[in-house]
Amino acid sequence: MKLWRSISITAITLSAALAIPLRLAAQDSQGRNQSKFVTFDVPGAGTGSGQGTFAGTINPAGVVAGAYSDTGGVNHGFLRSPDGAITTFDAPGAGTGAGQGTFPISNDMSKTVTGYYLDASNVYHGFVRALDGTITTFDAPHAGAGTYQGTFPVAINPSGAIAGVYHDTDDVIHGFLRTPDGSFTEFDAPGADTSPGLGTIVAGVDGITPAGVIAGFYVDSSVVAHGYLRAPDGGFTTFDVSGAGTGPGQGTFNENIGATATTTGLYIDSGGALHAFLRTPKGAITKFDAPNAGTGAGQGTSAGGITPAGVIACAFWRRSTIMGPPAARVGPKGGPNVSLPLGRGLIGDSFRRDKGMETSRKGHVCKV
Repeated sequence: MKLWRSISITAITLSAALAIPLRLAAQDSQGRNQSKFVTFDVPGAGTGSGQGTFAGTINPAGVVAGAYSDTGGVNHGFLRSPDGAITTFDAPGAGTGAGQGTFPISNDMSKTVTGYYLDASNVYHGFVRALDGTITTFDAPHAGAGTYQGTFPVAINPSGAIAGVYHDTDDVIHGFLRTPDGSFTEFDAPGADTSPGLGTIVAGVDGITPAGVIAGFYVDSSVVAHGYLRAPDGGFTTFDVSGAGTGPGQGTFNENIGATATTTGLYIDSGGALHAFLRTPKGAITKFDAPNAGTGAGQGTSAGGITPAGVIACAFWRRSTIMGPPAARVGPKGGPNVSLPLGRGLIGDSFRRDKGMETSRKGHVCKV
């Protein structure tokens, strides 16, 4: 039976690209009630539909990494320093056709950037760009080389360890860890289904701690999601938030991890509503919903990044809207085919949760 690809490449890209507003919010622990917005365009960015500048991630020093699409629809990487200086780059081997090119996903304090590029044959490969501009490309050992298969780095920690996923030749999704010396460890979370279109997902942008703990979720044979943590020694802890649904497309989505291995994410209940959660390193789980968040299918609350002080940035969708996060189609053709959330949406509302106190801001997912 021909199976649908589990995670669309567009959804992966959107997941990382849309994460930046929540990461910006999580990095602000000052409690200010006013927001400061800085807008910018990378020179050479196109102005047509679907073109322009896409900020993907920001490090604690304020260096922004992302991609821009030129007038031909080709994607290129960029770095923007806090003083506004912009550096553009292309990974060696990146394709030059519309929709191809370079996609930076995560950067660390030293301005080292990781991400992936799409080549002229529409195969994905990983890269890491050092502070001096040197770019190293790589592929997970068992990554597929078919159309839209390949290697997808999604997070880097301060020591240069990179976590991500790869699609194998059968379109099964697996996790990987790449150490700074270029060594690879491939992994599957216990219970992850290894049928085409299913597998193990690594949390994007904030998916690995300085100590090397990796966070994410996996999808089982019933297309239900479950959270996991992978320790530096390779041991796994899996978990489900109480109240998470057990139907296709429901479950627990572990989407972010802080420096101390506290994780945040969302769970989808049996009615399709989204709720946020926080899980401490000892396994205690706190569930919460934003004020005025909707309770219908596709409505609710999604937790984003978390600061060392415990401030969480979140997005929510009101009762009058149904605006779920960017989603991936999952499941076999002719069988269950459902959407799994892979990131946070920009349409709706946001709020900041600071040690149990919520502050709403209508209309934006922003720094608060």
